[in-house]
Amino acid sequence: MNTRTRTSRWSTLAAAGALLAAVTVGAAAPALAADAPVSPSAPVSPSAPASPGAPASPAGAAVRPGPLDREALAKTLDALPADVTGALVRVGGPGARWRGTSGEDVPANARFRIGSISKVFTSTVMLQLVAEGRADLDGTVQHYLPGLLPAGYPPVTVRQLLNHTSGLPGGGGMTAGDGSTAWFAAHRTQYFSPEQVVADMLTQPMNFAPGTAQQYNGNNYFVAAMVIEKVSGDTFADQVRKRITGPLGLHATYVPDADDLTIRGPHAPGYVDVRAADGSTARVDVTEQSPYPWAEGGMISSAADLERFFDALYRGRLLPPAQQAEVFTVPDLPNNHNKNCEIGPTAGHACYSTAGLLRTVLPNGTEVWGKNGARPGYSSGVFATRDLSRTVVVGLNPTGISGEEFPTLWKLVTTGFGSGQVYGQR
Repeated sequence: MNTRTRTSRWSTLAAAGALLAAVTVGAAAPALAADAPVSPSAPVSPSAPASPGAPASPAGAAVRPGPLDREALAKTLDALPADVTGALVRVGGPGARWRGTSGEDVPANARFRIGSISKVFTSTVMLQLVAEGRADLDGTVQHYLPGLLPAGYPPVTVRQLLNHTSGLPGGGGMTAGDGSTAWFAAHRTQYFSPEQVVADMLTQPMNFAPGTAQQYNGNNYFVAAMVIEKVSGDTFADQVRKRITGPLGLHATYVPDADDLTIRGPHAPGYVDVRAADGSTARVDVTEQSPYPWAEGGMISSAADLERFFDALYRGRLLPPAQQAEVFTVPDLPNNHNKNCEIGPTAGHACYSTAGLLRTVLPNGTEVWGKNGARPGYSSGVFATRDLSRTVVVGLNPTGISGEEFPTLWKLVTTGFGSGQVYGQR
């Protein structure tokens, strides 16, 4: 089956599904907080401190997505750039259901490495622990993990870890080598423990005083997960399973073990293009690779599971009201070199919430919240309106590791919202 045939088949099925959804669900968007939280029950402390910043907009206040352009989605899938070997798209919402794949090796139910989307799972576990009184957003890393940070470091709070305002050092350090695909291909099975990653991070100076700016930094989530393990007395992987993937039935979603290089179940292969000394390029299979990014970016999932997880998170099924408010709370601080905070109308300002969600407003006025992530061979994004009138999940198989595929991913995401925003457009 060629690419165009496959996409057309899914488009036809999607149109039928959209009609069925319109009849059975109706035009109204699902209400937020319609279900009781599925998190482990525990009293929420009445003295929990208020978080700085405020929800960017009340639920339902933003403009609704434009009509779903199925033809535009299919055309974009059929016109992937040469450095993207496969793609899948899943659009959900009343009257807007669509599925599509491109690339002969991309199963419709493919599992893939979700990279930094893992952070949203991590923040959700942490917020559940806060709801149970086992952690405090204003508690410090120095309190929970004494001796981890150097003695001269200022206090860094859990909230600052989650919303990227900690000022901790960033950079790939030893885990990125020279940043080339050749280095990654040669070291793709090498495992770095969280302790090694944090120790490497601490060889660099603080970026800024905690709480004075927002700078996206994956190292924050290594530390956050170490706090999770300390206060829960459990492994991060088990906490995710007990609190999220188990209760929600996310059977394709998991935190791989340190020695698990594979993607379990149906999946597309991942490749990187490696340039040799003579200038020639070879395509190397990197489907199997170390899951060392862990709570920061090491998880595996599927489009259907991600849609279900974000649906539950936005509806308030995973968190009590006090912590649910944090999911959409963005600090009122300047943006410090966050590229993704520059793609909307709030350039220069923070765009990530306490749950690690990115907020932006598309040219057609639609406010969307979500997260993108990448590991070599895999790039993905999941975004939704707060009222869940539209959800878009995209998975790509790029051959570069420097974000070259992001314009394609963003084009698919925004086309799913009826906007078709070009990366860099404001």
